[in-house]
Amino acid sequence: MGIGIKELIVILVIVMLVFGTKKIRGIGSDVGGWIRDFKKALKDGQEEGQADVADSKRVIEGEAVVTGEKKNG
Repeated sequence: MGIGIKELIVILVIVMLVFGTKKIRGIGSDVGGWIRDFKKALKDGQEEGQADVADSKRVIEGEAVVTGEKKNG
């Protein structure tokens, strides 16, 4: 058992009556911005994680990560 389409429509109508369409648009816009920011943060975190892995590989291979030059010796 779950919520059917009829129940969803009734809930939507009640929400529209309580909050009004302008308020709902504003909430939708805010939620969209939050989702966009969250996806951007995930993407940035993945790129940072990949850079950390690449730095770790360079350290293992004997390269200087800070300067980007190989160590002699």
